[in-house]
Amino acid sequence: MAVILLGLGPAAAEPVHGIAMYGEPALPPGFEALPYANPDAPKGGSVTTANVGRFDSLNPFAPKGTPPWQFRHLAYESLLGRSWDEPFTLYGLLAESVETDAARTWVEFTLNPDAAFSDGTPVTTEDVIWSFETLGTRGHLRYRDFWTKIARIEETGPGKVRIDFDTSEGAPDRDLVLLAGLRPILKKAQWEDAVFEDGAIEDIPIGTAPYVVESYDIGRQVILRRNPDYWGKDLPFRRGTNNFDEIRIDFYGDDAVMKEAFKAGEISYIREFNAERWEELASLPAVQSGEIKRSVIPSGQPSGIAGFVMNTRNPPLDDWRVREALIRAFNFEYINDTLTGGRQPRITSYFSGSELGMEPGPAPEAERALLEPFAESLLPGALDGYALPASDGTRRNRNNIRAAADLLAEAGWTVSDGLLRKDGEPLTLTVLLQQDALVQQATAMMDIYARALERLGITLDIQSVDSAQYNLREANYDFDLTFMRRSLSLSPGAEQYFYWGAEGANEPGSRNLMGMDSPAAEAMIRAMLAATEREDFVTAVRALDRVLISGRYVIPIQQYSEGRIAHDARLKYPETRLPLYGDGVGFLPEVWWMAENE
Repeated sequence: MAVILLGLGPAAAEPVHGIAMYGEPALPPGFEALPYANPDAPKGGSVTTANVGRFDSLNPFAPKGTPPWQFRHLAYESLLGRSWDEPFTLYGLLAESVETDAARTWVEFTLNPDAAFSDGTPVTTEDVIWSFETLGTRGHLRYRDFWTKIARIEETGPGKVRIDFDTSEGAPDRDLVLLAGLRPILKKAQWEDAVFEDGAIEDIPIGTAPYVVESYDIGRQVILRRNPDYWGKDLPFRRGTNNFDEIRIDFYGDDAVMKEAFKAGEISYIREFNAERWEELASLPAVQSGEIKRSVIPSGQPSGIAGFVMNTRNPPLDDWRVREALIRAFNFEYINDTLTGGRQPRITSYFSGSELGMEPGPAPEAERALLEPFAESLLPGALDGYALPASDGTRRNRNNIRAAADLLAEAGWTVSDGLLRKDGEPLTLTVLLQQDALVQQATAMMDIYARALERLGITLDIQSVDSAQYNLREANYDFDLTFMRRSLSLSPGAEQYFYWGAEGANEPGSRNLMGMDSPAAEAMIRAMLAATEREDFVTAVRALDRVLISGRYVIPIQQYSEGRIAHDARLKYPETRLPLYGDGVGFLPEVWWMAENE
């Protein structure tokens, strides 16, 4: 791989202000603001948000340490910025323009001449090239795969950086151009006397974004201050965004304590994932008086997958019949009614609720054509149709428990002395849970589930640990089941390899928690990334969805198809201009503001 600071590299295409995965960007050159931002929003005020758990790092790019999850989005920028009102479209940010060829084998960015780090120094092509190489070779695992797709990165002129993608194995993935635009850019000079990957708390990367760290108390609080000299405040992409002068992130030991802090007025807003508890919030005195408002934010993105992932690296979870038995024993209808009042529908596939979700019944002709070369390795239902088992809603769940027992017997498990055994060894499963905002609900689900598994002779050991222990155990796949949530977009791309690809099956720290090793899934991802037309793209994603859901890797729970935010009534947002993706990372606090006098 070549890393060159000055080269030739002619460009045959025209520079443009934005780029979409398919078609053209919705916003024209010189647009006023993002459609879901209020360009006239007032600046000022302080907002306090909260996380459950602790943090021990303020470097979201290092391979070790646990930073606040919001930090990457609030304190750092990339060459291009994403509009959350389109499936996958990027507009100029640190780069004022982007160009590429029709096959998207290369991309060239022209830096905005005003782009600067928070210390006032300009962003240079040297910083860009260093950031790509450093994150790709020494950064967190999520950044490393992209670097392997780069054949050459070079400066091609003043403020210009060109990336040529590796074409040795055929055409590169078409989304690489957009992914390049989303790489965070850091300051090279900062790290001349520091080790980037150490993750020391005091080594906070210098960024270019509107917010900088003002202070921190390790594990307890981070205070971000809006930079009054932020270089990009007049960019169309930034108008009406990042309106608060101060953002505080407080940390709590568990979800219950955090919710009580909100009720006491110590937190500005919370997100509630449980529909029944959401209704209960209506009776709070502060809601009744109008001091707290409850806002529901619809979303047009796919359901993604949320539920309890099964680690197929561990026997007997490598047997699909055992996984299907565990899915059947999970009495969703009864659990959902008990814990949420039945108000939230179940996830039916990884992309359900969108055009990307597989349709019920057998695979249509186009999907079947993609899947049939892998017919022998596909599990039952992939081609002929698979649907999650439903119970009659009663606690006993007799039919599904009976079907589960039959599957376990087929897999060689028999009951002896009240325990399910194979070769004399009882079946005991460990479910690992993190103490976060969903832990109470997840734990309650597992308590009900454990009693159902007892009827089959299976012992479920529920282990709830703090975030540090959880991160270590998750990274080393030290669990049989754990809670997993993967948000999936309307334009899934190469990140699907990181979620489901074989390369991460045995690599510590990957996002492939289930240990998938499916040639069919990887072929569907390749077809998805090679598609030049939206129709072919949708067909490939639906085929991938079939492989995933019929693989029986996750016990899905309810959908989070809308955001539920309880917040200080002084916090406002553009209620008539909600983004397509709803309540995501680019919504709150990014486009909200404080109305002090209302």
